Amino acid sequence: MVVDVGRRTFVLAVLLAALAGYVDAMGYITLGGFFVSFMSGNSTRMAVGAVDGHWHVAAVGAAVIGLFVLGVVLGSVLGRIARARRRAVVMCLVAGLLVTAVAASAIGPRQVVIAALALAMGAENTVFERTGEASISLTYMTGTLVKLGQRIAAALTGGPRWEWVRFAGLWLGLVLGVVAGAAVHRGVGLAGLWVAVALALLLAVLFARDRLSAART
Repeated sequence: MVVDVGRRTFVLAVLLAALAGYVDAMGYITLGGFFVSFMSGNSTRMAVGAVDGHWHVAAVGAAVIGLFVLGVVLGSVLGRIARARRRAVVMCLVAGLLVTAVAASAIGPRQVVIAALALAMGAENTVFERTGEASISLTYMTGTLVKLGQRIAAALTGGPRWEWVRFAGLWLGLVLGVVAGAAVHRGVGLAGLWVAVALALLLAVLFARDRLSAART
């Protein structure tokens, strides 16, 4: 879902989608086919694994899903405490979890890396929360593509001509993030997560600046 937001907020949302794609690529490669931001895929793998008797596959899928949901809870609670500063504070949480993942990758326990990544992606999805609901979907690309198709249909039948562009932009942001994440992982492995940390911190600063600007007006 994408509510009616300003151009700057939309650009920040695309950057967040790219961040999610970048991290998801790192997690997917590390986990050998599981995702840290795409829970529909993990749900399918978990269920098929259970039916086939591949209990390890089912357990991994269930664990990642649980951690993602826990990340949503953490981000939502922290955001409600932070109130007007929620976006910047939640992005600081995301950055901290990504740093944890990088540190764990240097020490060795892959489970900690994946746990931190799944928590981070869950928390990221609460950045644009309004009245307890996500106003912009950052990783739910199936819904985004459905909306894209609906807006294209509306444009072809006399409706608004360019509303579909925003949904296409979110999807493209995620895809480009995945491409970048996979390419960087091929070169430097999980050390490439420092790029994600830098982007998360940059977004935190931008959200904080937006909050200060709004407070002055």
